[in-house]
Formats: sequence, C-alpha cells, structure tokens
Amino acid sequence: MLPVIIRTIILYALVFLAMRLMGKRQLAQLQPYELAVAIMISALAAIPMEDISIPLVNSIIPILILLSFQILVSMISLKFGGARSFLCGKPSIVVENGKLVESELRNLRVNINDLLENLRLAGYPNLSDVEFAIMETNGQISVIPKSQKRPLNPEDLNIPTSYEGICYSLIVDGQVDHQNLALVGQTEEWLLNELSKFGIKSLKDVFFASLDTQGNLYYQKKEGKQKKGERVS
Repeated sequence: MLPVIIRTIILYALVFLAMRLMGKRQLAQLQPYELAVAIMISALAAIPMEDISIPLVNSIIPILILLSFQILVSMISLKFGGARSFLCGKPSIVVENGKLVESELRNLRVNINDLLENLRLAGYPNLSDVEFAIMETNGQISVIPKSQKRPLNPEDLNIPTSYEGICYSLIVDGQVDHQNLALVGQTEEWLLNELSKFGIKSLKDVFFASLDTQGNLYYQKKEGKQKKGERVS
C-alpha cells in the first residue's frame, strides 16, 4: 500500500506542476492542442497508479516530454501568426449583419439550435438583436449586439464617472491578507482599529473584509456574531 501512496503523491505533484505551467485557463478555454496534451498527461499519470509493476519513470519521462513540447508549441504560436492559425484555427463569423452565415455553420458543423442556445446563454434570446456572433477558437461564442440593443452606459448619456479600480480583500475567513494590506498602504493595526469602532475585538471574528478605492471598508462577521455585512467609510 505504501508504494501506491508514494507513487500517487509523486504523480499528482507532477501533473499539478504540469497544469500550472500550461497556464490558468479553464478546460473550456483550452485550445485543441492544449486539450490533447492535458488528456495525454492525465492518462500517463493514471496508468502507473493502477499498476505498480510499471516503472514510475515510464510515466514521468513522457509527461515531461509532453510538457516541454506544449511549452515549445505555445512559444511558437506566440511568435508566429501563421503557426498560431494552424494550431488554434481562426475565429469564424456565424452571424453577420444580423443574418446567419450558413456556409460557416456547415463548415463548423454547428446546427442552428446549438447556436441559438449559445446566444441565449450570452443574454440574447432574439436573433434579430444580434449584429455579429463570432465562434472563437476555443468554441465559445462572442456576441456583438446591434447598437439599438446594447446596454446603456454613462458615456451614452454624457455622464462623467470617477475612477473605481479594484476592491482588495483584507480578511478572508478570519485570515488577514497582509499582501493586500500593503498594497492599500495600511497595517493590521489600522484594520483592527477601524473594525473596533463597530464592536469587533478580534480580526478572527471577521468572515470577510474588503477595501475599495474610495476608502469604503466592507466587513461581515462570522455566523452567529452578525447577521449581515455592513459598509463603513
């Protein structure tokens, strides 16, 4: 049993490292060659875990070769547009000027029902609201609505807006994120002092806390200590 556990840990660590080096994209966002490499690596790792008579090196070496090949192909696709088109394909316009492009649908072997389903998932249940729909190289559909159907934004109404930036998480499940605290130029003492104004004596009692670029501090106590979060400035 011990050899099986050790082999499993080694292979898990190797596969985890390989997937991290391949990038952060989700499975649905992988290019075809990336998906093929991911499946092959998983298969190579599973075989020696099931059969301990197979030397571990027989899986480790192929996995490292596949990983090296995948990184090399990724570098080539970044440097050369022609290679990228060959490896990943090109985006295809399936709706153009509000009309279905039948030839592209046939080439992609996508039926109208599947396309309509993807349009609904994108928030466009009516085909007449769509100006362009593009099938990306990873199979997802990008939708460009007609100008009359696009969401209204402040620019359309000539309304000036201020910079918002991003919101930094300062406490997650009672644990202080010191890196984010440093990014906002504050300390743990400052955070405790701000929260103590609302009766909080320990940062461990806070389930979540964040700070936005306007200086607004949002916090929520753990269950049993406060029913809902509050925003303070």
